Amino acid sequence: MIAGLRYFVSEAVLSLWRGRRSSLLSILTITLGVFVLGVFLGLAANLERLGGGWGGAAEISVYLVDGISTAERDAVRAALRGDGSVAGVEGVSKDAALERFRRDFPDLAPATAGDPDNPFPASFEARLASPTADAAALDRLARRVAAMPGVADVRYDRRWLDRLAEIGRVVRWSGLTLSAILILAAALTVTNVVRLALFARRDEVEIMELVGAPIAFIRGPFVAEGTIQGALGALLALALLRLGVDLARPRLAALLAGMIDVPAIQFLAWSTIGWLVLGGMAVGCIGGLAAARRLH
Repeated sequence: MIAGLRYFVSEAVLSLWRGRRSSLLSILTITLGVFVLGVFLGLAANLERLGGGWGGAAEISVYLVDGISTAERDAVRAALRGDGSVAGVEGVSKDAALERFRRDFPDLAPATAGDPDNPFPASFEARLASPTADAAALDRLARRVAAMPGVADVRYDRRWLDRLAEIGRVVRWSGLTLSAILILAAALTVTNVVRLALFARRDEVEIMELVGAPIAFIRGPFVAEGTIQGALGALLALALLRLGVDLARPRLAALLAGMIDVPAIQFLAWSTIGWLVLGGMAVGCIGGLAAARRLH
């Protein structure tokens, strides 16, 4: 068994070197398919991770009108505290809101330096008891508070989290659909490349058939050739993905500072990497089998 595998691999490597130009084409085709799939899977995973992090800090923000009376302020606070889905309520004054803006967005802070009037409203921040609280109940609370005197606006983070989750699902399924098309093209390319190698070695194959060599022994090198092409394509795609993530992090840190935790952006999980490599090898193996199926 080991000797047979060694023979298959050695013959496959020799065939790849002989037809290196056509083999490079099939490897790059597999690379493109795995790369696109990896990009979409990475985006979906990081969106889920981002949504999970925001979900743990989900809150209802209630913005108050300027000049709200003490009675109206106390009524809004009591309405929030009296709801079972709210774990705590924190008041944010106008000055605190301005200071927070200057701290979180230092590049925009100079725009507020010359304005004698503070444009930021006071607010209440209601921390939710659970990120999985009943969405319908929270919507009712948000509408009830928004209708109270002295309330200018109510922002409910859960709505954005739901939209983010929906975007993640769309990204994942779009990636799977596009990648399926590219991977099918890759399998067809591998089939044609291996078929060319089979045609170049037709005399050798015919001699092996005449002397009674087992069909699996004849097909083995061609299947191994397709599998090696798939593995090389998947590994190249993963290397490009890793490089892309490393290059994108500093740019995102500059563009989205204060909005998301850029260091939390992660590469694909090890399990996903393993499945991508196995998937690339499977695509190459199927292409090799399809090219060698005419042997009998």
